[in-house]
Amino acid sequence: MTYYYKLGTIPPKRHTQFRQPDGSLYQEEVMGIHGFAGIQSILYHINPPTAVRQLEVVEKIEIPYEEQGALRPRHLLTADVEAGGDVINGRVPLMGNNDVVLYLARPTEAMPYWYKFAHGDDVIFVHDGTGVLESQFGLLRYRPGDYLVIPTGVIWRIIPDVGVEQRMLLIESYGHVVPPKRYLNNYGQFLEHSPYCERDIRTPEELITHDQKGEFEVRVKARGNLTRFIYGHHPLDVVGWDGHLWPFAFNIADFEPITGRVHQPPPVHQTFDGPGFVVCSFVPRLFDYHPLAIPAPYAHSNVDSDEVLYYVEGDFMSRKGVERGSFTVHPNGIPHGPHPGKYEGSIGKEKTEEYAVMVDTFRPLRLTKYALEVEDEGYPFSWVE
Repeated sequence: MTYYYKLGTIPPKRHTQFRQPDGSLYQEEVMGIHGFAGIQSILYHINPPTAVRQLEVVEKIEIPYEEQGALRPRHLLTADVEAGGDVINGRVPLMGNNDVVLYLARPTEAMPYWYKFAHGDDVIFVHDGTGVLESQFGLLRYRPGDYLVIPTGVIWRIIPDVGVEQRMLLIESYGHVVPPKRYLNNYGQFLEHSPYCERDIRTPEELITHDQKGEFEVRVKARGNLTRFIYGHHPLDVVGWDGHLWPFAFNIADFEPITGRVHQPPPVHQTFDGPGFVVCSFVPRLFDYHPLAIPAPYAHSNVDSDEVLYYVEGDFMSRKGVERGSFTVHPNGIPHGPHPGKYEGSIGKEKTEEYAVMVDTFRPLRLTKYALEVEDEGYPFSWVE
């Protein structure tokens, strides 16, 4: 994130001696982005974070993309995707490109290992469920509606609450996910017109230092492989940290919608910016208040982007037939807009109660075999009255 935070015990000055009760040095680790020119944090470990005892490739990672066929809008019915596994080994890849991959997960188990994606940040949108995101930065509880933003370099795992059903949208970014620049001043502080601010962002809440010996597994996804690293000490042995780089939670219900006299374009819903894509949040809001306003969106052509909408809750004013947990995918090259009756039918309505997450990519997305297995084949023709 863009502001300073700290947990635990740290020395008064960085890069200086910081000793353990037995007189040995704590091991300092600097974690930063953009080659020491970006944001960073400094962590203090009991053991060297480099002390790996064993490593091996667990599996080669290949996304099962399929031939796409004719250009068309798509509707994916993912509400009944099978539950199982943990949030990593149980996630189902649905679509992606060289910038971002979208997955759906319905985990039933806690991760018995820790995980890290080496090429970019992970964003987990919690549709259903409660539990804990555990990392070397501490514990961060999650709840429905949370975006969990996990910077690359962070070792983490998801521990769902027992007996609580979980459903999550995972956004794997090949780069860093940040607030849009237009929401920030030159010092990184959120501006007055931004739809959320520092008060809405939840930091790790409690730092628990684990001083244990044994056999501990960390899996790292990098360079097309998933590699298993075995440590002889607990990887979450941090006694303190400070800095600007840390995992955080932001709840979609804390996004304050920007409205106007006439229909506002999708950028007003933007929540995060990634390399080659954006993430937007559609939330309950008042409709446009010009006396001749048409609240439903006008037909539009995605000239430079593919538009993915994940439907979370509520009655979606511009679509028929979508359900909780649906995805719609509207590729560039063809226009899309409200279903028949929805455009004129929106006139006079005062508000919407919908929640949805949108991911717009600036390079074409490819769908996987799992996505095509749950495709609504009739959707491309659903604009014919």
